[in-house]
Order: sequence, then structure tokens, then C-alpha cells
Amino acid sequence: MDTKKALYEQVAEKLIRQLEQGTSPFQKPWTDTAETAFFLPYNPTTGKSYKGMNTLWLSMQDREDPRWLTFKQAEAKGWAVNKGAKGTVINFIKTHDLKNVLGENGKPVLDLAGKTVKTIVKLAKPVVTIAWVFNAEQVSGIPPLPLELAAKLEAQKWNNVERAEIIAGNSGAKIKHGGNEAYYRPARDYIQLPQKQQFDSSAKYYATLLHELGHWTGHKDRLDRTLINSFGTPEYAREELRAEISSLLLGNELNIGHDFSQHAAYVESWIKVLKDDPFEIHRASSEAQKMSDYLLAFEQKREIKKEESVEVHPVQGLTIGEEINYKSQRFFVLQKVNADTFQMERLPAGNKFRLNVQDGLYASLMHAKQQISTQHTSIEEVKETKSIKR
Repeated sequence: MDTKKALYEQVAEKLIRQLEQGTSPFQKPWTDTAETAFFLPYNPTTGKSYKGMNTLWLSMQDREDPRWLTFKQAEAKGWAVNKGAKGTVINFIKTHDLKNVLGENGKPVLDLAGKTVKTIVKLAKPVVTIAWVFNAEQVSGIPPLPLELAAKLEAQKWNNVERAEIIAGNSGAKIKHGGNEAYYRPARDYIQLPQKQQFDSSAKYYATLLHELGHWTGHKDRLDRTLINSFGTPEYAREELRAEISSLLLGNELNIGHDFSQHAAYVESWIKVLKDDPFEIHRASSEAQKMSDYLLAFEQKREIKKEESVEVHPVQGLTIGEEINYKSQRFFVLQKVNADTFQMERLPAGNKFRLNVQDGLYASLMHAKQQISTQHTSIEEVKETKSIKR
């Protein structure tokens, strides 16, 4: 690592070289089968994908294994980083910190599982922090990648195409078909695509749709980006770069793949933009992550509808810092937005969303929490009975 250069400069320089050589993350091959030939970086101990610029940076390190973790995370799992292995630096902006919730007695408050309840505190000023991570190829004892990928695919509720269709349908985006071009028209707020049968596969159709949905998020009523740009201008190239990174992230998350052939013509303009302003890769990656997260949130609607019939059992409400296991996933309570709404995070995917007490999913989590509470009570009763007998 060149410590004299900021990480964004290193990322921009390496991405330019790889774009010129045809080996960038955008240009790597994908298959149209149930399993992609290339996965974006993720942490095997948390199950979370790396975000924004870190995603591009780690995927450009010429590693076959997409798993990256810190020395301490490997150690906690009983794995060992190989002697002499060199770490790769990543950075992120820390805007919040976790602090213990204290009771009236001044002692930390514990949840039902006996863990200390945490609350999120916003920092006065964002702090840029760094971490050193190691690739799974540098770690001994870590399970083989094929086994882990098989488990991830088995846990997936819907197939790849269905997930993409759910997002497109729940988004409410107006999609027209016909002609030979794919584009988003901001002035009239609709997406135009060729007919489905004109694509080589359904995966390529949905990969193209995801790219155009990325542009669609820029409407003033959504993420509000400047979209009225002339073809060939730097502004046009910047928006295309954001949509390309966003569709790469979405294609990986949905396991639908990524079709670079539709956008290969923009390579030269991306190279020029990055040479003129290396920090653009940081901006583009950050906004692309927002675009991806915005679209993935539409997948939540299906589960909420599915859970509407679940009965609510009387139990204490959600607590900040609490984690509830439900249907092979973990739901972490980040913060309370208001009396009826919580900011949640779905693990291991890392998707963040808001949950209202009227939502069906809230009822399901309360039901799961009630079951845990009941099991805990039963265990305590057994212990108390044994104690009495003694």
C-alpha cells in the first residue's frame, strides 16, 4: 500500500488500469446459472457484504475467494492468519457509536438473552477510520468456499429471477417494452427495455432492468440526483458509473449476475472522469450503495404481506440493541425512530429498513420473541423444581 496516497486515489488508479486491461470488477465474467462465477467481497464472520468503495477495492485484489475478515475476527473463530500474510486496508466513515444503556441504578441494562442493551449515539463529526483485512486464501482453518456458498443459496427464499421481479414490481416503476434500446427517461419517469425474448437469457434481461432501475432512483421524488445530462458529457458519464456500480452490487446481492456488454461504450469516459478527479470514485461508490439499498428495500414488502396473518402475542416491545432470530435470519434493532417505528437491520444480508408496529413482520418478530421468552421461563421453572427437590 502507498501510504502517501489516500485510499480513493489508489482505488481510482487501479480501477483505471483494470478498465484499460478489461479486468475490472465490471468486466469479470458471470454465469446465467443459479450460481455466479464471481462474487463481490463479504465478511464470513458477519455475513455482511462490504460497502461502497471498499467493495470495488477488495474485488480488485486478484483473489479468487470473496471472503475478507480482520485478524481478530479470524482468531475469534479459531482460524489463523498465515504467518507473513499482508493485510489490505479498507476505510469507512463512522457517523455513530454504540453506548451502553444504563438503568436508574447506574448499571447496564440487560436484554432477555442477558446481553447489554446498546443505544446508537450520533457523533458530532464523522470520523474516517481504517481497518486491515485478510483474504480467506490467507487464512488457515476457514471452511471451503463451496460449502459456504451452498449454504447461502439454500437459505435463499426465492430464486434469482423471482427476487428481481419482486423488486421491480414493488418499486412501482413504469416499464415499457419495445425497440432495441434500454434507457430511463427522466422527463416522463419511465424505463424502456427491449422485449424479454430479445435477450440471451432472463438473467441478462433482469441485469439490464436493474441498471435502469438504478437511474430511476435518481428522480426528484426518490434519491434526487441530476439526471438531465447530455450524452458524452462528464455529468452523463458520472451517472452511468453510479448506475453501473449499483447494478453490480444488486446483481451480486440477488445472485442474478451483471451484464457489462450493454455499457462497455462508457469505459473511455469513465477513465477520463477518474483521471480528472480521483475522488469521484468515492462519490460514485457511496451514491451507488444508496441506490442499491433503496431498491433492495422493495424486497421487504413481500415478506411483510406474507406475515400479516400472524397473531401478536402479549410481550415486551422491541429493545434497542436486541437481536431476534426468525426464519434462519437475525433481525437487529438499531434505533427507535418514533413511538411506532424502529430502524432495523436484517442479518446476514446487512439490509437496513424501517419497521412499523402495524407491519406483519413486527408481529412475527414479537411471536418469535415470545417463544424465546417462554422457553427461557420453562428452563427456569425446571431449575427451580430441581432446587426444591434437593
